[in-house]
Amino acid sequence: MGLLTEALLLPFAPARSSLWVIRQVIAEAERQYYDPATVRAELALLERRLEEGEMTEEEFDREEDALLARLEVGMGRTSGTGDGTT
Repeated sequence: MGLLTEALLLPFAPARSSLWVIRQVIAEAERQYYDPATVRAELALLERRLEEGEMTEEEFDREEDALLARLEVGMGRTSGTGDGTT
């Protein structure tokens, strides 16, 4: 039955391959986005911008909160919480 299924699905192979590639690209983008090292580097840059007067305290607080939330999600993803996110 497996060979027959593969033969019937052969015309859809390019679409299935494209879908796999898209999933891999999304997974890598999410890995980089939630990477704790990346978020920490962005936090350091944010602090530098505040110290240099490029942003207000309110802007800093808003962006810092977003980055800390992202860091929390990233830490949960790497700790293997078993919630289905990878």
